[in-house]
Amino acid sequence: MKQQPFVAISRRAADRLRAGHVWVYSSDVQSLPDQLAPGAIVAVADNRGIPLGAAIYSAASQITLRMVSSDPALDRTGYLALVRERVQASVARREGQAACRLIFSEADELPGIVLDRYNDLAVLQLLTQGTAQSDVRDAVVEALRSVEGINTIVERPDPRVRELEQLAPAPAEAIFSKGEPKLATEFDLNGLVYHYDANSGQKTGAFLDQRLNYAAAASYARGRALDVCTYQGGFALHLARVCDEVTAVDQSRAALEVADRNAERNASQLKRPVDWVEGDAFALLREYDANNERFDTIVLDPPAFAKTRRAAEGAMRGYKELNLRALRMLKPGGILVTCSCSHHVPLEDFIATVTAASADAKRRVRLLETRAAAPDHPEVLTLPETRYLKCLITRVD
Repeated sequence: MKQQPFVAISRRAADRLRAGHVWVYSSDVQSLPDQLAPGAIVAVADNRGIPLGAAIYSAASQITLRMVSSDPALDRTGYLALVRERVQASVARREGQAACRLIFSEADELPGIVLDRYNDLAVLQLLTQGTAQSDVRDAVVEALRSVEGINTIVERPDPRVRELEQLAPAPAEAIFSKGEPKLATEFDLNGLVYHYDANSGQKTGAFLDQRLNYAAAASYARGRALDVCTYQGGFALHLARVCDEVTAVDQSRAALEVADRNAERNASQLKRPVDWVEGDAFALLREYDANNERFDTIVLDPPAFAKTRRAAEGAMRGYKELNLRALRMLKPGGILVTCSCSHHVPLEDFIATVTAASADAKRRVRLLETRAAAPDHPEVLTLPETRYLKCLITRVD
C-alpha cells in the first residue's frame, strides 16, 4: 500500500494511543501535511516520527484523528475493506437480536458509524467527514445485504453532528431496500411492542441502550409510579405492567403522542392506562413536591445535561435538583431509579451527586444495583467515552 500523508502528534497523545485510546484532539496535533483533504485516511506518528497507525482525519472536529488501524500504510481501499469486515463481525456479535445497536462506533472499531436495528428496519448514521461519504455508505450496505430480516436501511443524519463536522444537511432516506422502502415498523422490547418511525424522534429514534434497565426497574417497581423524561414511554410502559398507577412526564408533545400509541398497542398488558403529562420536568417536580404528591416508585431518565466537558458542573446541579425532588416525594421504602447518559459525568461523580441530594433530603438511600447500557452498546475499557450510561436502582428510607 502507498504511504499516506503523515500527521505528527504530541507525546501526550501518542501515550494515550499506546494505552488503547483511539482519539487525537486538535490541541495534540503538531503538524499536518499540505493539502490534506477533510475525511482523508492519514498515517499517524509520534513527535519522534515513530509510526502509530492510520486514522480518519477531520478538518472541523476537536477530535482531529480517529484511529482505524495499526498499519500506517493503510489507504482508502484498505479502510473500506476493514469497514466491510468489521460491519460483518459487529453484526455477528449481535446474532439473534431483532432490536439492538448493530454498530456502536469506536466500540466496534468503526469510528463515526452507528447502526440501530428495529426489527426489519435498520437506521444508519455516518457522523464524521471521513465516514459521511458514498464509498463508506456503499461498504456498510454491502456488508448488510445478506443479514436476514433486514429489509430496509435508512440513513438518518444527525443535524447537530453534521453542523459540527461542517457537512451539508441531508434528509433521512432509504439507501437500501428489498422491495418497497419501509420507513416505519414495530419492534419488541422485553415483550412489549413499540412503534418506530425513521422520520421522527431523537438520534436514531429510540433508546435501545436502556432495554435491560427497563426490565430491571420493573422488577423492583410497585404502587404509584412516576416516570420523569419518559420520551416514548420506555420505562413507563414497563412500570405500568406491575404498578397500580403510572404518571409519565415529558416536555415533547410529539414524543408523548408516540408513547400513547405504544400504550394502546400494549393495553392488554398494562394494569391501568398511563397518565401522560406534558411539561418541564423541573417545574412539574417542584409543583408535585409543593402539592405533597407522594410515590412508591420514581424513575429519572433525563437527556444528557453535559454535552461538553465544560457543561459538567451545570449538569451536576441539574442532576442534584431532579434527584432531590424525587427523594423528597418518595414514600418510605420507595424505589428510585436514576440515570445519566452523559459520558462527561463519570459514574463516581453521578453517585456523589445523588449522595449529596440524599443528604439534603435527609433520606437514607440504599444502592441496590449499578447498571449500564445493554451489551449491544459495549464498553471498551480503554475508551471511557463508551462508558456513558449510568443507571442506579435504589431503595429510599
